[in-house]
Parts: sequence; structure tokens; C-alpha cells
Amino acid sequence: MTDDLVGWAEKTAREYLRDLPRRLSHVEGVVRRAELVVDLVDDAEMLVAAAWLHDVGYSAAIAHTGFHPVDGAELLRRERAPLRLCALVANHSCAHVEGRRRRIDIRWPDECTLLRDALWWADITTTPTGEVTDVRSRIDEVRQRYGPEHVVAASVTEAEPDLLAAAERVESAYRRVLG
Repeated sequence: MTDDLVGWAEKTAREYLRDLPRRLSHVEGVVRRAELVVDLVDDAEMLVAAAWLHDVGYSAAIAHTGFHPVDGAELLRRERAPLRLCALVANHSCAHVEGRRRRIDIRWPDECTLLRDALWWADITTTPTGEVTDVRSRIDEVRQRYGPEHVVAASVTEAEPDLLAAAERVESAYRRVLG
């Protein structure tokens, strides 16, 4: 890993997601959303790096558990990425709910900060193709794509109040900054 965390994160995401162009389009959209709110958080570089890497665990080259937040965080740990980055990837978008349902332990702490919320907001307001959407529409899209019985749909339904609350915290902070 280089001293340029964001550059390294982008290169890593592009390398691991090159065979998943739709996923990479989503990630690029999440990065664009995260860049809108960097002034709200304590570490802009960390937010943008996490946006680049949040879905890297979908790569077949590194999938171990089949649960992308944990597989991505494990890759980052092996690459000696900062612990905070590993934790943000492991916990993105209320991953603990799906992790519990899959019986996969997320061993990294969830920091419960505005930076964490900003990552969740960026992810949950970006469509699978990288376009901007609202939180409720994105949650509905996930439910429809997976079907009501799928663990992902059930998890996003359970996580909905937390996802909505995180988005509201970010949007409220954004409104305060804009005056």
C-alpha cells in the first residue's frame, strides 16, 4: 500500500472489480456521492477510500465466506490497510444484520460516527448502475431484486430503520453546513 490511500483504494477496487462492470459502476457512483459530503467528516480520505473499497469483497478472487463485507475487510487486513478502513468496509450499510443472519461474525467494531453514516448514505443512495436514488427507493429495489425470502432482502428490511436514520443524520448535517 502507498502513502496515497485514496489512489491505492481506487486501484485496488478497479483491479478486483474489473470483471464485475456493473458492481464497479455502483462503486464509482458511491464514490461520487461520498465526495459530496467529505466536508462533514473527520477524515475525508478515509471516507473516499472506504467508498472505493466497500464492495471489493464481491470479487471471486477473494471471496472466502461469500459475505462481501467480511471478505473485503479480510483482503484489506492482509494488505495492511488501516484498521479503521477494514472496519468501515466490514460494517458498511448495516452489515451486522446480514452477518448475524448468515452466522458470520464481523470482528471489526462499528464506529457509529458521521463518517460511517456518510459511507452508508453514499451506498444506499446509489443504484446498482451508479445513479443517484433515494434511500427508500434503493431499499425497495434490493427487496425486489432478491425476492422476499432471500437473506439480503430480509436483512435490508430489518436494517431499514438504521439505514434511514443514518441517511437522515448525513442529510441533516449537510443542510446545516449549507446554511
